[in-house]
Amino acid sequence: MSKKCDISGTGVMSGNLVSHANNKTRRRFMPNLQVVSLFSEALNKVFKLKVCSKTLRSIEHNGGLDSYLASTSNTKLTEEAKKIKKSIASKQANA
Repeated sequence: MSKKCDISGTGVMSGNLVSHANNKTRRRFMPNLQVVSLFSEALNKVFKLKVCSKTLRSIEHNGGLDSYLASTSNTKLTEEAKKIKKSIASKQANA
């Protein structure tokens, strides 16, 4: 099970744990991933995705999955999110 966000692609980062004596040891910063069900109003479908909490807050701030994907550029999205965005755009163009 990968530790990556299904929408933004946020993954594990690495850095140093610095002690009071300034000793440095490597550590990993894990993303705060949550498994959520997001509803697409255009497709009338529920997507079960593993999303980091920062992305989830952005989705709620933008008013839902459809408007978040529409307002976000493709360079910031994963391949799975691009497929969802493309299907939403085609469905809205047909309607």
